[in-house]
Amino acid sequence: MTPFELIHQVAAQQDGMITLAQAQAAGLGRDQIRQLWRSGRWTRLARGCFAPAGGLGGPAFGPSSPSSPSSPSGPSSPSGPAFGPSRLSGLNGPVSLGDSGGLGVGPGGPVPTRARVRAAVASLGPGAFAVLDTALELHGIAGLRRSSTVHVSVPVDRPRPQRNSDPALTVHQLTTAPGDIVRVAGIPVTSVLRSVTDVILRQDRYPAVSVLDSALNRGLLTPDDLFTAGALIRGRRGAVAARGYLREADGRAQSPLETRSRLRCADGGVPPDTLQLQVRDRDGHLLGIGDLGWRAARLIAEADGVGPHSSPEALLTDRRRQNRLVNAGWRVLRFTWSDTLNPDYIPWEVRQALSTPH
Repeated sequence: MTPFELIHQVAAQQDGMITLAQAQAAGLGRDQIRQLWRSGRWTRLARGCFAPAGGLGGPAFGPSSPSSPSSPSGPSSPSGPAFGPSRLSGLNGPVSLGDSGGLGVGPGGPVPTRARVRAAVASLGPGAFAVLDTALELHGIAGLRRSSTVHVSVPVDRPRPQRNSDPALTVHQLTTAPGDIVRVAGIPVTSVLRSVTDVILRQDRYPAVSVLDSALNRGLLTPDDLFTAGALIRGRRGAVAARGYLREADGRAQSPLETRSRLRCADGGVPPDTLQLQVRDRDGHLLGIGDLGWRAARLIAEADGVGPHSSPEALLTDRRRQNRLVNAGWRVLRFTWSDTLNPDYIPWEVRQALSTPH
């Protein structure tokens, strides 16, 4: 197996990322690696970490030669194998080939988030782990605004790096307890409970409750975990507000938009009396499920996200479901993300509907 075939194999198991130590262990010299980087065929993701074009689904993995693989492999899926021990398993090579470059776009297109995080963690050496917003993204928890910033913590007993040339990397030093660090696809990261509690202490109410709802809805947290979270945040800055967020969490919300719509209604004095309301006909057949429901008024509110509701098939399904509900005597209101930006709009519409005889 050639050096490039070995590197290709390793990168495919690491979301398209290879470390300097792994490339050298595969048989490449420093001058070869530097040439691949300077020619644009490899992108430097972080100190001592690169994205070969083929590892990200790009057109070229290494130098054009008969020995280079002709069919590059894309990044592994989230369920793919984590990189296991081998002679290429040096994840924390301390040597940097310069300071330019950073987390961002690779030669094969945008670098996958997990590759960027993996590179950032590896570049900071043993004991580094992903935290805060980055940890939530690795765990698949929604609710925060997307950001290019990667948050990584280094151990508190180690000096924090004094020089960071990458503006997309924020280095922290968080104290952890046993069990606080887990692995996602081989990347050290704070656990779901630790990640969520850290974030809700730093966020405003709407994103914080959205994060809690998402973790509950995905089964990553349980209602009992919320009691544990209350104990974990005791005495920490932001704990008073965060305890209120814990009380408002509801795992029935299926998206941040549903959470925001519910909170707008609650703030406007017209909270729904149930979520995910199932409406059935007299024979018990399901006509539809409303995101927010006011049963006595036979009123439903739907949170229409751009992704789930924008395809032609979804639009057709939504219209047919709404027709069934209306014919069964229910009224349907529909809200979008932009509607939630006005604190008065959603509660006003709901209030008008509740006050109108039906």
